[in-house]
Amino acid sequence: MRMEIAFIFDLDGVIVDSNPVHLEVWREYLQNLGLTVDDKLPELMYGRRNDEIVRALFGDALSQEEIYAHGAAKEALYRERMKPQLTKRLVPGVVDFLERHASIPKGLATNAEPANAEFVMSETGLSKFFQVVVDGHKVEKPKPAPDIYLLAAALLKKKPEECVVFEDSATGIQAARSAGMRVVALSTTHRELEGADLVVANFRAPELEAWLGLIQTSF
Repeated sequence: MRMEIAFIFDLDGVIVDSNPVHLEVWREYLQNLGLTVDDKLPELMYGRRNDEIVRALFGDALSQEEIYAHGAAKEALYRERMKPQLTKRLVPGVVDFLERHASIPKGLATNAEPANAEFVMSETGLSKFFQVVVDGHKVEKPKPAPDIYLLAAALLKKKPEECVVFEDSATGIQAARSAGMRVVALSTTHRELEGADLVVANFRAPELEAWLGLIQTSF
């Protein structure tokens, strides 16, 4: 019996290889404020929601308005930098993969800011492939909590075990596994991807299609 599955995608590092640009822009933003940037910056930012990143960088004494202002300023700069290179930064094979599996329900579940998700989806034309978009502000607990993936599955009217998640970070993998979902990890950003069912370099990996075919007939 063939299982009717759904796909749920993270955004940064899965749809678009944007993390290097996020890192570059955060460095510039902090340096413009006269702040020291150290090697821990990638660890602080990858897989986290913006308010968490701002608190980690500036401390807990900031007001909500200040947290929002820092995040909004940085993300505006990110979109400005990303726009001319966005198409080139799509993860290899992602468009063909989405087209090839057009009949499979799809959701986007990301800790990224809503404006960034909308920017990527609209500028690339990929929004037509996704029936559901859930950002980290639509749930009380962002990744690594499973909430965002459970909400995406519910909106897609799928059980957790019917969902395959595409992630690139340990935080996201943990969230998906805690939700009871299978996980394909892309090694675009990290090499430590423990807990994933399959690790691939990108969507052109031949083993990806073979694995998807196998799980659809394993129930």
